Amino acid sequence: MTSAPAMLALVTDAFGGRGGIAQYNRDFLSAIADPGSEGVVVSPITVLPRHAPDQAAPPPGIQQMPQQPGRVAYALKALALAATQQVDLVFCGHLYMAPLAATIARLKGAKLVIQTHGIEVWPWPSRLQRGALEGADLVLCVSRYTRAAVLGWAAIAPERVLVVPNTVDEEFTPGDGASLRAKWGLEGKRVLLTVGRIAARERYKGHDRVIQALPQLVTLGHDVIYVVVGEGDDVARLKSLATNTGVAARVRFVGAFNRKMLVDAYRMADLFVMPSTGEGFGIAFLEAMASGTPALGLAVAGARDALADGELGTAVEESDLVGALAKLLAQAKADPLSLAESVRIRFGRVAFAACAAAAVHRLRDAA
Repeated sequence: MTSAPAMLALVTDAFGGRGGIAQYNRDFLSAIADPGSEGVVVSPITVLPRHAPDQAAPPPGIQQMPQQPGRVAYALKALALAATQQVDLVFCGHLYMAPLAATIARLKGAKLVIQTHGIEVWPWPSRLQRGALEGADLVLCVSRYTRAAVLGWAAIAPERVLVVPNTVDEEFTPGDGASLRAKWGLEGKRVLLTVGRIAARERYKGHDRVIQALPQLVTLGHDVIYVVVGEGDDVARLKSLATNTGVAARVRFVGAFNRKMLVDAYRMADLFVMPSTGEGFGIAFLEAMASGTPALGLAVAGARDALADGELGTAVEESDLVGALAKLLAQAKADPLSLAESVRIRFGRVAFAACAAAAVHRLRDAA
């Protein structure tokens, strides 16, 4: 491998994509293409996404091809790119693409890096996916839980499976959320906030648990409003649940936000809560805490890493959720600047670049 290896990145989405996986891909690829990232440079990087609904400009050193939504068209385009370009590294951004990525790596004599996130690798995968992962030179996981799950079914040396957790954008910083509170008529209220997709296939995120906790919180004397940021096909069911639970007036579904409004929403809240049982990591925890707002989640799966086992946020058992919510709502916000700084030290861009650099160094040393 040369000092500046060329990479082909096969991803579901990255630049112009939406959601946590797209964000992770953008962050990782940008970090290893940055000449300032611990002296590690991977260049050029060619990114082939399945989806890229939004306009985006990748940083220098990265070229993203047009999206290829169809599986057959995607595979043919990936093979064509591999045939016409130098490829020293193949980055696979999702397990279901691993067989294709492994094939291209073998054809090109390239190193293979497979990224894993959460629920896609917690159960046993298909034989082809398992074989591709076991043959990878490096497997990256966003959390300890996901790493343990991979090692539970994959015959792979543990030293080839590394944890490279999510990072948080610099725009998430503490500030005054009073104007948004005033706009929404929330002065004098205690505000809970959840940010995330509201999809039937992602009910594990725990919106139901928060709605069902509201009557008990009101009984305990908390004048609480639950604000839900996000969109998806499960909104109508959750609205019906709020009505049937008698708290429809206390639940606000405000839709999806752009980044600026999202930062304001995090700052506005008294507590970010996402009692999810299926997070590979949970980047929204980091965004909230980097914005100065305390965060609460369940002590399961990857959320434990994002909450730093309780050092940054609060991680509780599901049976203790109502009690923890009541306790935190009774407290004033801790120093937002101190919380944000602690998040930056552990999960900021500098720490993330160092992890990404360590992964690339691992491959280069092996070569």
